[in-house]
Amino acid sequence: MTDMHHDTPEHRLKHLLSYVGDHSPHYQKVFLEHRIDIDSIVIAGDLVKLPFTTKDDLAAANDDFLCVPKSRVADFVTTSGTLSDPVAYYLTDSDIERLATNEAESFKCAGGSETDIYQLMTTIDRRFMAGLAYWMGARKMGAGMIRVGPGAPFLQWESIQRFFPTVIIAIPSFIPRLIDYATANNIDFQSSSIKSIICIGEPIRNPDFTLNELGKRITSQWNVKLYSTYASTEMGAAFTECEEGKGGHLNPDLLILEVVDENGNAVKEGGLGEVVVTTLGVEGMPLLRYKTGDLCHVYYGPCNCGRTSPRLGPVVGRKQQMIKFKGTTIFPPALFDVLDMVKEIDLYQVVVSKNEYGNDEITVLLPMNLQTAVFKEMLHSLFKSRLRVTPIFDFVTAEELTFRIYKQEKRKPEKLIYI
Repeated sequence: MTDMHHDTPEHRLKHLLSYVGDHSPHYQKVFLEHRIDIDSIVIAGDLVKLPFTTKDDLAAANDDFLCVPKSRVADFVTTSGTLSDPVAYYLTDSDIERLATNEAESFKCAGGSETDIYQLMTTIDRRFMAGLAYWMGARKMGAGMIRVGPGAPFLQWESIQRFFPTVIIAIPSFIPRLIDYATANNIDFQSSSIKSIICIGEPIRNPDFTLNELGKRITSQWNVKLYSTYASTEMGAAFTECEEGKGGHLNPDLLILEVVDENGNAVKEGGLGEVVVTTLGVEGMPLLRYKTGDLCHVYYGPCNCGRTSPRLGPVVGRKQQMIKFKGTTIFPPALFDVLDMVKEIDLYQVVVSKNEYGNDEITVLLPMNLQTAVFKEMLHSLFKSRLRVTPIFDFVTAEELTFRIYKQEKRKPEKLIYI
């Protein structure tokens, strides 16, 4: 691959198109079928001449996207398969290096430096790209990292007290459990070494950038700074917040970003649309106009931090996760937000199913000890006032709920399931 940093965006795009034209069986077919002259695509705006690439394309012809012999693949990962079967994603040695570059830049964007020590509370195995990216990024930046992995509050606190990390990398809904454990075990978490938390996999902000209920729940108990980050396996790059907390910044060396409406047209400043990415500098599985399925607001104006690249607001929801419930359109994060407001609730799972008429039903599973008439009445009116509709509440033992949410084979807690 060429050294990305001496290239102009136009040069990088030209290189990408000729590279996939030469090496990608999938895109060779697309160019032929759609009679695409790649020389006519000069600037990012010309990408509209190409069709979108979808998750279905990737699943249907997975290995046709690979541009190198399998023997050149250095790391084999899969997507998290939230809504479909996990798709294989192959990285070469240079792709892993690109991942390290991305994450080092992301850490710096979130106020990090080589003097920081990061504590990793996500998995680094189970074919998970993110864990590897964090480790590579910290190493590239010259910072330290403690690889604890998910769960295990005792080990998390033991590591914090032993090694004095400054930054936690975690799924934010785990943090209240960490605080509860500290409180129950007389650990003075307020005076720990932790200054900030990089939050992955779940939003901590509302679309207007104020903290959502989960974000408020964490910061009202613990004086730490939260940084949101949004990424996916397929993009091999991340949109990470700066100190301003006004959206995740695009790294224009690594991705070309489009945010499109229902008809595939670019949305305007502040508009809500589906995130579409074209990956730059990828050797193993480059993607052109890949539709992520994630809906975000986009901001093109410069940020107060001085960066001028576009920013993405928090993921409002996934296109396929839109629930039509009693005539109201709801995305799962809105349900989580209401549940996160209630301090008594520390575990829940949202179950989406179809009733006999083919309409969406929502059931919220909660711990048995909350099953009182007063509590149910309170939840009922809270949902009514917030979302205008109320799901069904079902109560199970805390053990069963824990087992359902924290499945051995899953890389992330299952707060939402479809049956």
